[in-house]
Amino acid sequence: TTVEIAHDVAYGKPMRFRAIPLAVLLPGLDVPADNVLETIAIDGFAAHLPLDLVTNTDPTKAVAWLAIEPDDARWPTLPGKTASAGPFYIVWTGASAATVRSEQWPYQVTRLETQPSPAARWPALSADPALPATHPIRAGQALFVTQCLPCHTLNGAGSSNVGPDMNKPMNPTEYLTHQGLRTLIRDPRSVRSWPGLVMPGFTTDQMSDHEIDLVIEYLAHMAERRTSR
Repeated sequence: TTVEIAHDVAYGKPMRFRAIPLAVLLPGLDVPADNVLETIAIDGFAAHLPLDLVTNTDPTKAVAWLAIEPDDARWPTLPGKTASAGPFYIVWTGASAATVRSEQWPYQVTRLETQPSPAARWPALSADPALPATHPIRAGQALFVTQCLPCHTLNGAGSSNVGPDMNKPMNPTEYLTHQGLRTLIRDPRSVRSWPGLVMPGFTTDQMSDHEIDLVIEYLAHMAERRTSR
C-alpha cells in the first residue's frame, strides 16, 4: 500500500512510499520474546529493533513498514549522500511513530535477522550488575544500544564497524572533555571534520542534552570496565 510519512527521519521532510507492514514478514516467528530484529544495511549499519515493536499492527501505537524502492521510480538521493534510502527502508506510522528513535529508521537495508537481545548477545556491553535497576547509567546503556551501537562497538561488542570502538583502545571520556564529547555527539563537524566523516550527529529532537549526558555517563562508567579481549 502507499504510506504517508509526515516527518521522515532519513529525508527530513514528508515522504510517500509503497510499503508492506513489517509484521506480515514475520508470521509464526518462534523465537524468545526478548529477541530483536537486526537490520543490516549496505554500509554495515546494524539497528536492533525489539520484536514487540516491529510486530505491532495497532495504529494507536507505532507501526513498522518495509518501504520498497521501485525499479522504475527511484527515491530521491538522501541529504548529504550520493544514493537513496533504497533498496529497503523501515519507516513508521501510527499515533506513536514520533516516539521511535532516529536510529530505528534504518535505510539501505539488505538483510533482516532475528538475534538475541544485545544485552544477552554481548555481555561486554553491560554496566556493573551491582547498580540498581533505576540507576542513570542503565538508562545510558539503553540509549547507547539504540542510538550508538548501530554504528559503533564497545569492548568489541556489536555487529557494526561503521564507526570506531567506544572503549578500546581508549574511551572518548578519557581524551575529550564532557562538553567536547557532548558537542561531538550533537554536531561532529563542529569539533573535527575530514572528508571521510560519516557521523551525522543528533538533533535535539533525536536526543536531548540530558540523554546525551546519560550516554556520556555510561561511557565513563564503561571506561572502568574495559575488557582485555
